[in-house]
Amino acid sequence: MQNQQQNKQIANPSTGQLPKIKTPEMNERDFINDGLSTCKYLTDSLNIAVREASHDQLYQDFLQILEETHQTSRELFNLMFKKGWYKLEAAEQQKVDQAYQQFSNYSTQFPYQ
Repeated sequence: MQNQQQNKQIANPSTGQLPKIKTPEMNERDFINDGLSTCKYLTDSLNIAVREASHDQLYQDFLQILEETHQTSRELFNLMFKKGWYKLEAAEQQKVDQAYQQFSNYSTQFPYQ
């Protein structure tokens, strides 16, 4: 039972739109995956820019771009997941419970309860 749960994937069935043999040309999945990777890189960089912006209008502009980039990332992820191109591994309940307990204990270290 535990071994079955360990290998469980969360995914939609593939749409079958991809060629069976990968060629050097980029297909739809490649383009969307490239866009998602680019958005991930941009959000990491924009997070730093938002934190370090010294001018209020620059801060507001960076923040708006960051929010739009996060939204685009989410849309690309949802599209890939919907088409069956993005798979997630199901976590074992015991590991979820352990992580929850670990981080719940950290809350006692906060200065304000």
